[in-house]
Amino acid sequence: MFCSCKIISRVSFSVYSRRYVLKIFLNIKNSDSLRDVFNLYFIITTYFSCYLLGSIYSSPGLYSKTMTPTYDAHDGSPLSPTSAWFGDSALSEGNPGILAVSQPITSPEILAKMFKPQALLDKAKINQGWLDSSRSLMEQDVKENEALLLRFKYYSFFDLNPKYDAIRINQLYEQAKWAILLEEIECTEEEMMMFAALQYHINKLSIMTSENHLNNSDKEVDEVDAALSDLEITLEGGKTSTILGDITSIPELADYIKVFKPKKLTLKGYKQYWCTFKDTSISCYKSKEESSGTPAHQMNLRGCEVTPDVNISGQKFNIKLLIPVAEGMNEIWLRCDNEKQYAHWMAACRLASKGKTMADSSYNLEVQNILSFLKMQHLNPDPQLIPEQITTDINPECLVSPRYLKKYKNKQITARILEAHQNVAQMSLIEAKMRFIQAWQSLPEFGITHFIARFQGGKKEELIGIAYNRLIRMDASTGDAIKTWRFSNMKQWNVNWEIKMVTVEFADEVRLSFICTEVDCKVVHEFIGGYIFLSTRAKDQNESLDEEMFYKLTSGWV
Repeated sequence: MFCSCKIISRVSFSVYSRRYVLKIFLNIKNSDSLRDVFNLYFIITTYFSCYLLGSIYSSPGLYSKTMTPTYDAHDGSPLSPTSAWFGDSALSEGNPGILAVSQPITSPEILAKMFKPQALLDKAKINQGWLDSSRSLMEQDVKENEALLLRFKYYSFFDLNPKYDAIRINQLYEQAKWAILLEEIECTEEEMMMFAALQYHINKLSIMTSENHLNNSDKEVDEVDAALSDLEITLEGGKTSTILGDITSIPELADYIKVFKPKKLTLKGYKQYWCTFKDTSISCYKSKEESSGTPAHQMNLRGCEVTPDVNISGQKFNIKLLIPVAEGMNEIWLRCDNEKQYAHWMAACRLASKGKTMADSSYNLEVQNILSFLKMQHLNPDPQLIPEQITTDINPECLVSPRYLKKYKNKQITARILEAHQNVAQMSLIEAKMRFIQAWQSLPEFGITHFIARFQGGKKEELIGIAYNRLIRMDASTGDAIKTWRFSNMKQWNVNWEIKMVTVEFADEVRLSFICTEVDCKVVHEFIGGYIFLSTRAKDQNESLDEEMFYKLTSGWV
């Protein structure tokens, strides 16, 4: 018997695909254990089978009654597999910490038989299978032993903390790993080798961690000491290597940047300008000496699309900007000279697109994340530093997507993976998974869910992309953004359930109407409402989750 995801309090699933076994623990009612639990939904596939093992139980969550986090201070997994945690489910007999351990792909046949989208339209068709969160599985004709896949639906991960989110981090890592290997998201060759190296490193550490959990499943842990240790770290705060600047002034950037405006039937390339970045705008001058006068070009990046175009070996550090204007989007390319310059300007562009300035506290962290992401892609300059290893313990067919397997021989890929591994070899297991997730989030296509749509007044099918903060009208053949609308400018959205049309109204009398041709409009409605709901959450709010508001925004009725 399948129960509604709306009322289940604790459910255990086992997901099988040949030898690959992924056990996932869900806590649907309690928002403390999985802060973005409503990101988890089901999409029908032909590759995984989900079986309901549990029933409806009370849910104590990952916190004790005194709000003390009951997690392992070492790896972030739940402390003890007691019946208070899992009720009568099968997991009460095992170690819940094993849920934080990744299971490596052991056979290339698993990848070979799974669906891989060949075009953007294929990616859009994947989203046809999302089930309705407002109705039970039984109501949606899901039978016992039906093939289902568990995924995070919304790409907005609330308060992800390595200290107590080991299970959730592992779930996100698994989703990111499969997205990379199945080519659901594009990445460069250097990025692929970096992902493969991280995956190889995680596989090695996971085997050690799994053995450790099996050998120490009955060990006692002092919960008070663990909580006090974490409290001490929180109160002391992290040490910073930089001195805080004047918080009353907004930082600025000024440097020579190459600027390119691509136009049809033109052979003109990049032109160097002295560029200044103030607030959310970039001003371009012909020279530094003229920067006190009127700029040759000026662009406000608020609401723009920011896409990286980087090749480490080719020393290419480009930033692609799609700036919204009345008639569509203006495309501008910025070329930086080195990694440091690129990291600062890219971080500033990303913040400006959200309407934030470099005075925002996240700016320096964004710069460091970009530099760290680039560093992991560096090739080892000294091949002798790579230790001699038996290559039988590394299977490139399980670490790299088919596109690159066709391009290189296995020995070549193995050598490159081991070379890239030198950049991540010192990372802990949880750090490696977090870096994998962060690198996944840094990819240009991350967080965009595609749907095939026909816009009002249009005759051909196009793509509508939904991200955590915007709607994107896209060219179905190239994937280029035609127009972007920010949720922050949205006044309201409505659904005409009879003709299956979604209408979104924005500020300045902008109105967008479209019909989804190959998916129920309820799916699109849930994505919009879900992201609006998640945008209202903040770390300083209490731990309770307003479920009523969530269903009001996503169910389709008030």
